[in-house]
Amino acid sequence: MTTQQQQTWPLARATPDKVAQLRQQCRQLVKRRALLSAGVAAIPVPGLDVVSDLHLFTRLIDDINQAFGLTPAQIEGLQPEYRMLAYEAAVGVGGMLVGKLITRELLVPLLQRSGVKLVARQAGKLVPLAGQLASAGIGFAVFRHIGNQHVEACAAVAQQLVTAGAGRP
Repeated sequence: MTTQQQQTWPLARATPDKVAQLRQQCRQLVKRRALLSAGVAAIPVPGLDVVSDLHLFTRLIDDINQAFGLTPAQIEGLQPEYRMLAYEAAVGVGGMLVGKLITRELLVPLLQRSGVKLVARQAGKLVPLAGQLASAGIGFAVFRHIGNQHVEACAAVAQQLVTAGAGRP
């Protein structure tokens, strides 16, 4: 691997412990963003939370991919065998957002899987105060759950790449 490629993948000389540490840092990032999402969900304006969640979640996925060295550009910087390993590992762990350019078209179906919770969240806004609190709680739980799933998928892919020796000369 060339020096430029090693600089492209941030975990070039990482250990399994570094991957675990990065996993914990990303889970904290998910928690902070989920709290922000919950705060917006508590505002009694229908639709505001959905728009906010799409924006927050897009940035979150990009940030997590970047931290683990799994953006499309970073993966392209890997040697071909490690690139294939990264994509195979992502498919194997069900990480549909690992190594992908995040678009609205990718996120909407993912958020729609939690459709019942989103409908309950919107309906909750019609009931003053208690509905807003319920909406915020549901929003926090959904956002955190989906975000943590992505962190786990990225950590599993990065762990496989570290174990395989990606980034080492």
